Amino acid sequence: MSSQSPKTTPEHKKNGSKERFSSSGFILAAIGSSVGLGNLWKFPYITGKHGGAAFFLLFIICLIIVGLPILLAEMAIGRGGRGNASSSLFNLSGKKYWSFFGFLSVLTAFLIMSYYAVVAGWTLHYTVQSFSGILMKPGLDYKSVFTGFASGYMPIFWQAVVMLVSGWVIARGVSGGIEKFNKILIPGFLIILLILLTRSLTLPGAMEGVRFFLKPDFAKLDAESMLIALGHAFFSLSLGMGCMLTYGSYVDKKQSLGTATIAIGLGDLVYAFIAGLVIFPTVFSYGLQPSEGVGLAFMALPAAFTQMPFGALFGGLFFLLLAIAALTSAVSILEVPVAFAMHKWSWSRKKAAVVVSLVCFFVGIPAALSVGGVLGSFQPGGKTIFDWVDYVTAYVLMPVGGLVVTLFTGYAWKKAGDEVGLSGFWYRTWMILLRLIVPVLIVLVFLYSVGLLKV
Repeated sequence: MSSQSPKTTPEHKKNGSKERFSSSGFILAAIGSSVGLGNLWKFPYITGKHGGAAFFLLFIICLIIVGLPILLAEMAIGRGGRGNASSSLFNLSGKKYWSFFGFLSVLTAFLIMSYYAVVAGWTLHYTVQSFSGILMKPGLDYKSVFTGFASGYMPIFWQAVVMLVSGWVIARGVSGGIEKFNKILIPGFLIILLILLTRSLTLPGAMEGVRFFLKPDFAKLDAESMLIALGHAFFSLSLGMGCMLTYGSYVDKKQSLGTATIAIGLGDLVYAFIAGLVIFPTVFSYGLQPSEGVGLAFMALPAAFTQMPFGALFGGLFFLLLAIAALTSAVSILEVPVAFAMHKWSWSRKKAAVVVSLVCFFVGIPAALSVGGVLGSFQPGGKTIFDWVDYVTAYVLMPVGGLVVTLFTGYAWKKAGDEVGLSGFWYRTWMILLRLIVPVLIVLVFLYSVGLLKV
């Protein structure tokens, strides 16, 4: 853990904080970070379960109250501190303990990447299997298909492919790697999403799925719905793991952070909305039961695509969509520990990308082997290694990271308003949210997530 201000070696200047996004490149990279796997299989389900359009409205409110203020704060800290997720806090405060708290975000990102690469690898495997037609065969038991795949060693191969691609992109730099990568994949992602949207809405019985997703049922809204909406607003923007803070350090001073915040929030919202319109009409059209998580994407939907005309094509496009979402997020997550390593040990970007990727890969192997594999029976506390890493990062470390950013910006950093260009009413509103409202809501979500708060 470095307690010094950022080192200024020529190598660091070349490969670190001096790199910059273009204005459009930053927006696309940030949207790519927030466009993840969770929205494609989790958001539609919780929306349908908790009141449809009523929950969607609640989610928008939570996004405005919690998500966007923290997002703006993270980007402002990164641009103001011009360092990694740890050193930026020290640069702006001069206090060593803030650097330690910032390091928690680096650790969070590293741990998330170790198992996120495993899930991203699943999407690549299923993309290949779908386009080839191997996966789309009538009569297959897709639960057994997934279990058989997860129980072997192929997930490690695909995990390695994800780490290789992510590390290669990051090694090429901010503008030459991360920005170009997102400029290619995000438009492609949108095109595939619209193709699948058109296909899903024209399926027989599709409107039943649309009604399940969008029909407002305010009777289903309760305290639990609010906490779930708050949690998803927080997690869907990749907050609390240093991604937006790190990306913010590469943003030019001329870039309006307020405009960027709104654009990223809208991108995340539209993506979640369209994802629901893709998944639920498909599920309902083929008489499947909507289920949460892995089951929906890797077990239920392949059965639907098998019955669909040109099912191999549309199934392949769906899993390619998942793969793109996974890879753009993976790049942003991996950049956090890479940026830290560059500063901490004065490594070149290429060296940091290679070393961090390799270490992250090996750390993630136990998680890969615990999903039905040779380590599947090892379940301390009733959770597999994969589940434990997911639990600790999502429900403990990420809320702590978000709380650190909130308190730092609200209380410790006196020039936050100058960095984001806010004054008067808007600055006071932002500070009230960060100082009084958002911290309380984060604590409530944290207590609910770990089971200490019952509603």
